[in-house]
Amino acid sequence: MSASDHAPRDLAALLSKASVEVSSRGHQLRELPDHFPAGTEVTITFLPGDNYRHNVATAAALRRTGFNPVPHIAAREMVSREALDDFLARLVGEAAVTRILLIAGDVAAAKGPYRSSLDVAAGGSIEAHGFARVSVAGHPEGHPFLAAAPALKALEAWRDWGRRTSIRVDVVTQFCFEAAPILAWIGELEAHGIELPVIVGLAGPASPATLTKFALRCGVGNSMRALRGQIGRFGRLLTDTGPDDVMRSLRSAPASATAPIAGFHLFPFGGLRKAAEWSRCYQREALRQGEQAASRAAAQNP
Repeated sequence: MSASDHAPRDLAALLSKASVEVSSRGHQLRELPDHFPAGTEVTITFLPGDNYRHNVATAAALRRTGFNPVPHIAAREMVSREALDDFLARLVGEAAVTRILLIAGDVAAAKGPYRSSLDVAAGGSIEAHGFARVSVAGHPEGHPFLAAAPALKALEAWRDWGRRTSIRVDVVTQFCFEAAPILAWIGELEAHGIELPVIVGLAGPASPATLTKFALRCGVGNSMRALRGQIGRFGRLLTDTGPDDVMRSLRSAPASATAPIAGFHLFPFGGLRKAAEWSRCYQREALRQGEQAASRAAAQNP
């Protein structure tokens, strides 16, 4: 292993191109341009009971505003093959969507023929509609409806599907409150030969109470202890907690451990403004630290 394998990557630079999530309801669209630059990739949730035509309208509104819409496709919410095909066709025709994020969906029982995101892929609709990129969900701390071994098998299948179809496949992770589960999970992917780019999900700044609510809803597990530790450090629910600790640990990890990380995705639980401000502030601080380190190195090696 070379010395470069131990050098930390400048992961903070990837924050400038981080994607961000908005609700399918569309109520955040008006404030989005105030906080994120045009061209930002914006994922659109698909909540239980959503009408996919509403999601198409949200995607079209994002495109008109200058953003790149990335709609979630919730497999278990699709009531028929015809509904899925119509959804995909409208996304392309009305919103010029080129990338989708496939999830199983937050319901235990399928409403139609699709039990999983792989069932959607098997039907051939993604290739037929010409999507260039497909993102799938990754869960470093596990998923309540899917055990670890089947989850890895599913990602192996996605790797093979991407090779077969020549469509770019990447993995967007659920957020965690510490980096250890993310790094361990990336190690598992590499051990199984799952060479897919990883987009790390970050929980944007929010009160610990808000973060706890979303963590319980999303099945985030062991790293909850890190959130409790931050509450202890910063006081009872008096301050917003951002993903600084996660970023710090990822940036200090060996380059070999973070090589698959291709970007970041922001979950703005505390709002778009707070997520955007945190990202900009963190990038500025990382740049300042980098310049200081370079100055010290130059002084030591004139």
